[in-house]
Amino acid sequence: MYIPRAFAVTDKERLFAFIRANSFGILFSQTNGQPCATHLPFLLQTDSGPNGTLWGHFAKANPHWKEIEGEVLAVFSGPHAYISPTWYEAENTVPTWNYTAVHAYGHVTLVQENDHLLQIVQNTVNFYEASMPKPWQFDSSQEFYQKLAGGVVGFKIEISHLEGKWKLSQNHPLERQQKVVEALQHSKDQNEQAIAALMAENLQSEDK
Repeated sequence: MYIPRAFAVTDKERLFAFIRANSFGILFSQTNGQPCATHLPFLLQTDSGPNGTLWGHFAKANPHWKEIEGEVLAVFSGPHAYISPTWYEAENTVPTWNYTAVHAYGHVTLVQENDHLLQIVQNTVNFYEASMPKPWQFDSSQEFYQKLAGGVVGFKIEISHLEGKWKLSQNHPLERQQKVVEALQHSKDQNEQAIAALMAENLQSEDK
């Protein structure tokens, strides 16, 4: 990922938090010399390996898993917003797009052993149901749920390298950044509100 220095985020805990908050990502690999991608929910295990490990599962009917091997890329996207040059109230400015993203590179290993598959599914359910008022229970001891393991293929990705990019107008003067924040705050769009909040957070940290 192209990351100018002003936009780089390298703090591992911050990147881990971002992945957890935006855990529905895209897994990219090469299949027969062609790019292949699948949209998937991921689980992050931070205490496994120097950069953490990602866990997930494919539907067995998805052919992506049959050819996947070696190095892969998981992409996690956060809020994003179009930035109009009219907000800067300055000449010789151009439109741009502010956004946040994390790329996780690593080696993928497939998991097809039944008990291990059930554990991956169980952990996935536990993570995503945790915020529900009455979390749905996945009982891996029941035959119905055990059969579900026959329809999926699990995987783990030992993360070798993490890249974080918070493109939030940091390359502009502080006054101009504040004008962008104010413009975005008037929007009803959730993405634009989220970018405004991140930019305002950056401005506060720069004032300290």
